[in-house]
Amino acid sequence: MTETVTMEALDPLTDAARRADLDPYTLPLDQIQVANPFLFARDTHHAWFKRLRDEAPVHYCADSFFGPYWSITRYADIVTVDTSHDIFSSEPAITIGDTENTFPLPMFIAMDRPKHDEQRKVVSPVTGAENLRHFEPIIRERTIDVLDQLPVGKTFDWVEHVSVELTTRMLATLFDFPFEERHKLTRWSDVATAIPGMGIIDTEEQRHQELLGCLEYFTELWNERINTPPKNDLISMLTHGEATRNMAPMEYLGNLVLLIVGGNDTTRSTMTASALALHQNPLQFEKLIAHPELIDSMVAETIRWQTPLAHMRRICKEDTELGGQQIKAGDKVIMWYVSGNRDERFMENPDAFIIDRPDVRRHLSFGFGIHRCMGNRLAELQLRILWEEILLRFERVEVMGEEQRTVSSFVHGFTAMPVKLHPLKR
Repeated sequence: MTETVTMEALDPLTDAARRADLDPYTLPLDQIQVANPFLFARDTHHAWFKRLRDEAPVHYCADSFFGPYWSITRYADIVTVDTSHDIFSSEPAITIGDTENTFPLPMFIAMDRPKHDEQRKVVSPVTGAENLRHFEPIIRERTIDVLDQLPVGKTFDWVEHVSVELTTRMLATLFDFPFEERHKLTRWSDVATAIPGMGIIDTEEQRHQELLGCLEYFTELWNERINTPPKNDLISMLTHGEATRNMAPMEYLGNLVLLIVGGNDTTRSTMTASALALHQNPLQFEKLIAHPELIDSMVAETIRWQTPLAHMRRICKEDTELGGQQIKAGDKVIMWYVSGNRDERFMENPDAFIIDRPDVRRHLSFGFGIHRCMGNRLAELQLRILWEEILLRFERVEVMGEEQRTVSSFVHGFTAMPVKLHPLKR
């Protein structure tokens, strides 16, 4: 006898994977679930968001893998939520899938004023103008070192050998972390954002144990730095900062996870996206070669086009109205930056990759208001230097096969992308 398997019998991940193959226009609006991580892994999410932008820009999903939530998908509405700090709270977490009840990790991005401002102020100088001037020659030296070791003319993984390597080196510098052990930082970043059962970790318990190992390692660094004069690395800033020097261990870990993920996933995703976008748009690459002064604009366009963090979450603090919908106090509200950056009301032809697009810095990828990404200029600097050095060495970065994308509705990134470098003809 053959057993009939109902959808109720499927585990949540299997169900989510099945739903990712559906055409969003064949479903009733109340069955649209854009937080499905497999939509992003398969790069099919754009049609789902377009439908919501056009038909239900403030959309309620009553039942999903992550519970009920509101989706905010248009540019203007996202800016409203992101800057209405008195109505929409960042506490206790900023992603749709956070497990704050089972493993609470307080961090300043998931805090409201005044504590947010006090803690952010402690570490923000690490990406200030003075430090960026200090970092630029270091970043260039390391970028040159990485590029000059790549196997020209042979296929290799761009994610592993370029994106991960460069961002991990930068993270080690920001923390003054033992350089020979820098790949621990990449691992902790991946563990912090991974979905159990999808290749990085098997269970939530494994995540907790590995992150507690991260805390143990950084506690040793804390104890070293607290007994030495203040320096310009993140650990020294935290140990000596008035608002952070008395943090509880889990709050210290929370801020470490924030700084590690913020400094790793976003830049590494965009480094990969830049190579992919220029491969897929050869006329834009030709334009860049002819006009290298457009590198800064190309970097900003890549950050918009890719949107390395797909969303941020808020909790409504009081009953309010947005886009004709009544949102109740306690409701989970998701700002889909990945949708707002493709909003046709915000810009013309938003799905296209155009390196000299007007007003490209108005994208949503860094957020708005008090939580705007404090490392945005550092990320742009890393990407600018990467492409300045690429153009000096290579005629083309050719993508040799299908890229592998992260199974996540938060980190909009890549796990692998095969490429071949074509040397510049002298």
